[in-house]
Amino acid sequence: MSIVETEIKKFENGNCAENKVFYQAMEEVIRSIAPLFESDDRYKRYAVLERLVVPDRIFKFKVTWMDDEQNIQVNTGYRVQFNNALGPYKGGLRFHPSVNEGILKFLGFEQILKNALTGLPIGGAKGGSDFNPKGKSDFEIMKFCSAFMTELHKYIGPRIDIPAGDIGVGAREIGYLFGEYKKITSTYEGVLTGKPFMFGGSLMRPEATGYGTVYFTETMLEMEGKESLEGKICTVSGAGNVALHTIEKLQHLGAIPVTCTDSKGTIYDPRGVDLDLLKELKLEKRVSLEEYINSHQEATYIPVSEYPEGAHAVWSIECYAAFPCATQNELTEIDAQSLIANGCISVSEGANMPSTPEAIDIFLNNKICFAPAKAANAGGVAVSEFEMAQNAAMSHWTFEEVDERLKTTMQQICKRVALTAKDYGVEGNYVDGANIAGFKRVADAMIAEGI
Repeated sequence: MSIVETEIKKFENGNCAENKVFYQAMEEVIRSIAPLFESDDRYKRYAVLERLVVPDRIFKFKVTWMDDEQNIQVNTGYRVQFNNALGPYKGGLRFHPSVNEGILKFLGFEQILKNALTGLPIGGAKGGSDFNPKGKSDFEIMKFCSAFMTELHKYIGPRIDIPAGDIGVGAREIGYLFGEYKKITSTYEGVLTGKPFMFGGSLMRPEATGYGTVYFTETMLEMEGKESLEGKICTVSGAGNVALHTIEKLQHLGAIPVTCTDSKGTIYDPRGVDLDLLKELKLEKRVSLEEYINSHQEATYIPVSEYPEGAHAVWSIECYAAFPCATQNELTEIDAQSLIANGCISVSEGANMPSTPEAIDIFLNNKICFAPAKAANAGGVAVSEFEMAQNAAMSHWTFEEVDERLKTTMQQICKRVALTAKDYGVEGNYVDGANIAGFKRVADAMIAEGI
């Protein structure tokens, strides 16, 4: 039995339904790092993998709050502190009905390697709640955030664990969480990132993940000898923060993003999507993308129901580069085949693990320039660390300064991943390169600090 199969078999008994995406992420890493295990027996001797895939600790707590109708509501909160070998725990908070321990273990595990790839001194964590902010008033969201922080504050700190935002947690929610933390502890410190600018937030944090994904893609295409994005048709999924700012940066570079999606359907605008209208619909009105065609009748709206199971309209459109920026496992084997048939030469993951393993295999086998999430969407956590640095110095950097540091960081990540892949005999494979580079940095730190 190979090293890969031996290591995977050790964990298969825990692969229950709730942990499905966590084991998907873990298996990908194990398969990627086989060359590292074969070339250096320290990692097996120190049981690094066995130690890495088990979180340092998981906190699960009750969150009780009162809605506008004076009814008492109860939700479940979590914080998964996964690994702090490289620095304090760092990772977002997600408020969404789908949140459970398995999802957060997956996200936290990915966060360890993603944070390691940035080269910055931060560990990996993730947290959140099954609370759904949609349809809630500002007052209800404030009450929930206050109740959530009443429990969470026991486990975090600027040198312990620094949460950030994620799905359902933007600047508004971070502001409420920070206000409650300050009230409880009487301390004004950088315990959260993604804060509003007025009390220590960094400029460019909302743009960071989307911009960073495009910066990574630019560098990858250059390193692989491909044409730039300028003037090229691009498809983007999602209509949240990452997708909107991916579209924005693509437009800055002269590319033509022609799609976006939400849970109900896909917008296809062959002239290029109207970003101002998208922001109005999704950030201000918070309505379905179907309303887009009321202003642009030349665009097409394709409901989810019109496509067969396992296929998505957004990936059936001809493009030079694709950017899945919605959610995990959104891009399937069928979608990958459609993209290749339609001439796509580059796929960059803006969301966390949006491509299924079968889709990734198809991309790699067809020599598609494929940028995995843990490398391509690391811009968000990079700017979060920049915010930590600004907080520690009680200073603010300009938008241009943050943008330049972000671009440099994403270029360095891309080059580090490409060179690592080459060093371990898998040149051009950015999945293996990212997993090996991230794992090696964390594993070496774990070995150096003992057990």
